Amino acid sequence: MKKILTALFSIAVLSAAGQTADEVIQKYSANMGGLEAFNKITSAKMTGNLVYQGNMNFPLVTQIVNNKAVRTEVDVMGQQVIQVYNNGTGWKVNPFDGVTEPTEITGTELNDYKSQASLANNLMDYKARGNKVEFKGEEAVEGVKCFVIELTPAGDNAVTRYFISTSDYTLIKSVRKRVMQEQEVEVETFYSDFKEINGVKFAMMSDQKINGQPFQSVKFDKIELNVPIDEAIFKM
Repeated sequence: MKKILTALFSIAVLSAAGQTADEVIQKYSANMGGLEAFNKITSAKMTGNLVYQGNMNFPLVTQIVNNKAVRTEVDVMGQQVIQVYNNGTGWKVNPFDGVTEPTEITGTELNDYKSQASLANNLMDYKARGNKVEFKGEEAVEGVKCFVIELTPAGDNAVTRYFISTSDYTLIKSVRKRVMQEQEVEVETFYSDFKEINGVKFAMMSDQKINGQPFQSVKFDKIELNVPIDEAIFKM
């Protein structure tokens, strides 16, 4: 009898954890404006600055055809660093990394670009994307009590942990491990300065740390929705 009760209790706990993950995601999505509202957006243009190591500012423009393509350009001292995802393929130009001509990308890097082509966060429609989520309890982030949701993308082991405020369901931080310069590092991204635009919310500021050390920030000054975008810019 003891074994039976233990087994039943374990099943109940697992079930509760799964329900809790969906519940948190649904409330987070609603707080942001809702998945349906995000999916109705056809395109977006975001302009701002990339701040590198706290003291170097570079103009940045991101253009998105929602759920299809994204192009980010950063002007670094007159040279363009470009990252593009376009309906299943991707390419980049980065003269500071020796990539002076458009070069195809694959693997985890391509998956990263793909996720940026959707205005809705990966969590919002994780089932439709074939992702898996798991509730990981609660944890404080700089004094803010958060629910922790772990997301594993379909066909990828690049797990991301999302920290969502227990009080208002705002995304506070995400954490994932990446390989940079042939070394695995932990990348933390902190989200702030949320602004409502046409009924949906965007984080106008994101700060990244690598292995606990400040790395770079992105500050958007302007986000325009449903604007004309020439899709030729996504072709390599």
